[in-house]
Amino acid sequence: MTLDAVLFLVLAVWIGLSAASVPAAKSLLHAAMGLMFALIGVGFLDFLLGAEFLGAVQLMVYVGGTMVLVVFGGMMTTKGATSEALKPVGLIVGASAALALFLFLVQMSLRGAERTEPQPLPNTTSLGLSFLGVGSPSYLLPFELISVHLLVVLVGAAYLARAKRRAA
Repeated sequence: MTLDAVLFLVLAVWIGLSAASVPAAKSLLHAAMGLMFALIGVGFLDFLLGAEFLGAVQLMVYVGGTMVLVVFGGMMTTKGATSEALKPVGLIVGASAALALFLFLVQMSLRGAERTEPQPLPNTTSLGLSFLGVGSPSYLLPFELISVHLLVVLVGAAYLARAKRRAA
């Protein structure tokens, strides 16, 4: 077994356990921490697969930005909030949806193994031009969407904090 395979298995177990801890958490803060560790694992998985830029964006935007806002928003707005027990219908629906998604991802992974040739990596000039919106793969729209996403998270956190103060 190669080092890449061992690292992939370690990351897969890490991501799976972290993701499973989110719905099992008793508090909102613990659920957010489980989600943060799962997102960190996905970022490391991107690095392992050779997508360093995607891994860096994953760690900076989702872990560094969104999860920090969720954790601070949860700490500011809740006092000892605990999760309620799941009803059996919700548990069955959630488990069947998770199983269907897992089977779909396994099927797509096995289908992706049939690729013949890897695509050449872009150089820095074409990558820089694509960030500016010039060139065939334009990364301008994804960056704008990420900035809008962070703006929505900030507005939501401010709204939650303000609504809590009004109620008090």
